[in-house]
Amino acid sequence: MRLLIADKFPEAYVADFRALGLTVEYQPDASAEQLPALVDGAQILVVRSTKVTRAAIEKAPALELIIRAGAGYDTIDVAAASERGIYVANCPGKNSVAVAELAMGLMLAIDRRIVQNTADLRAGRWNKKEYSKADGLKGKTLGIVGIGAIGSAVAQRALAFEMNVIAYNVPFSPEAAEELGVGYCPTLFELAAKADVISVHLPQTPETKKLFNADFFARMKKGAVFINTARGGLHDQEALERAVREKGIRVGLDVYDPEPAGGTADFTSSLFALDGFVGTHHIGASTEQAQNAIAAESVRICKEFLLRGQVPGAVNIDKPSAEEVQLVVRHFNKVGVLAAVLGIIRKFGVNIEEMSNTIFDGGKAAVAVLRLSAAPSAEMLAEIAGLEGQVIQCAAKQG
Repeated sequence: MRLLIADKFPEAYVADFRALGLTVEYQPDASAEQLPALVDGAQILVVRSTKVTRAAIEKAPALELIIRAGAGYDTIDVAAASERGIYVANCPGKNSVAVAELAMGLMLAIDRRIVQNTADLRAGRWNKKEYSKADGLKGKTLGIVGIGAIGSAVAQRALAFEMNVIAYNVPFSPEAAEELGVGYCPTLFELAAKADVISVHLPQTPETKKLFNADFFARMKKGAVFINTARGGLHDQEALERAVREKGIRVGLDVYDPEPAGGTADFTSSLFALDGFVGTHHIGASTEQAQNAIAAESVRICKEFLLRGQVPGAVNIDKPSAEEVQLVVRHFNKVGVLAAVLGIIRKFGVNIEEMSNTIFDGGKAAVAVLRLSAAPSAEMLAEIAGLEGQVIQCAAKQG
C-alpha cells in the first residue's frame, strides 16, 4: 500500500510509517497545484498545510484515507472526499498546549508592547518613560470563545496568571463552566461586553465564517484585546481594522484570510501598519513538542486503519440520530448467514447505513448490529428470525 506525505513531517515518524509495511513517498515541498499529479496511485495521504482540493481527490481513484496532521481540516475538501467514500481524519488536541502558549504570548506582547520595545532598542532608542505604562494581566477578564482542548489549555494558563476567565461555547452550560473553573456566558455578545481580552479557539465552518464582525466588535470594550490563533476567516478584517482605529482595540493574530500557502512569500496587509497590532506567521502549532505529538497520532491513525479498518478521529462519518433504528441479529458464525440476512433486508427495500459483526470466543456465535434507514417491519423481523439453524434471535432497537 502506498502512502504519500505531501508536506513537511518529522523524519523519525516517516520511518514509523515505513515500519508499518507501507511504501512511503515523502514530498515535503508539495503544493496544492502539484498534489493531483503526486497523489495518483496513493491509498493514504498525509498533509499538514497543503490544500487537498476536489481536483486532487478526483485524480486519486485508489485513495482511501486522508490524514490531516493537525486539528483544523478546512484545507481539505471534505465533501469531495465523502462523496467518494474516503475517510478524512485529524489529530485534535495534540497541538493544544503549543497554541495556548502562543495565545498567552500574544497577550503579554500586546500588554507590555514587547515588539515596540524591541524595535526601539534596535533603532538605538531608550524609551523607558513610554514603555513603563502597561495594564498587566492579573485581574483582567479573559473571554474564551470555543472551550475545547485548546480553549481549555488557555483557560488553565490564564487562571495561573490570576485572570478572571469567562467562556462561551456551543454547546455549553453553567455546570460545564463550573467544572472547568471558568465563568459562564450564555451569548457571544455578553462575552464581548464583559471581557478585557478575547481569545478565539473555534474551527472555521460556514457557521463561524466572519463570526467576529462589526456587531461583535461594537460590543467590545474600548482598548480591549482581540486574539485569534484559530483561523483567519473567523474574523472580518475590515470590521476589525475599523475597531482598531475607532475603539483602540488591540489585536494579536497568528492567522489571516487569505494567507500564503507556502513557508515563505511576500505578504502585506493594511492591518499590519496599525498601532496595537502584534502578529505571527501561523505558527501556533509549530513547536517540536506539538509536531512530534501530531506525527505520532498520525502514525497511530494509520496503524489502526491498516490493522483493524478503523479510523480514529474520522471527521466525515455520518453520526446516527436518536430516531434511527438498529437491527441486532444474534446468529451462528456460519458461511452465508449474513448474506441471507442482507438479502431479506434488501427485499424489503431498506438501506443499511452502518454495520458491524462481532465474533464470540470459540467462533460459534456472533452478533451483527445494522443501522437501518427505516424501521424494520414485523414481516422482515419474522423472516430473519425464521432462518432456522442460522439466526438465534433478532430485534430492533431505537437509536
